[in-house]
Amino acid sequence: MKIKTLFGKILYVTIGSLVPDSSRGKLFKKVRALFGNLIVGKHGKNINYGKNSKFSEFVTIGDNSGIGNNCYLQGEISIGKNVMMANNVKIFTVNHKIDRLDIPMCLQGNDESRPVVIGDDVWLCSDVIILPGCRIGNGAVIGAGAVVRKDVPDYAVVIGNPAEIIKFRNK
Repeated sequence: MKIKTLFGKILYVTIGSLVPDSSRGKLFKKVRALFGNLIVGKHGKNINYGKNSKFSEFVTIGDNSGIGNNCYLQGEISIGKNVMMANNVKIFTVNHKIDRLDIPMCLQGNDESRPVVIGDDVWLCSDVIILPGCRIGNGAVIGAGAVVRKDVPDYAVVIGNPAEIIKFRNK
């Protein structure tokens, strides 16, 4: 792990967790952005990192996008421009192996990592879960509490568990 990333993680977890939510002022958003930008692999301008969120150096994030409060982003995730992410969103890129019955699941290790890609102008509502390997298309809306297990096309509005398309924004 790079020194810059480690330093960013320490600052984000210690000081960033004490700073009030960015809705209370631009200064708080800037402080958390300073620390968050040290962690992520690549970032655009005007990024909002929510309080108590967890993410790694394998995340890339585009201009004017945000990670909501208490979010958990595991592994290689590409977030486009102008993406709104509400509180408690969870994005996974790895799962446990469960194939063998002769070995306890906790000893089987993990499947191969499968990156998640989130397009531009996407809205991830509160408590969304995105599973490994999914692509969320440009302009999509993922409703609160949805569990996304397969790709979502451009401009689709999806809800539910498992997430299902209920309409398209352009129709």
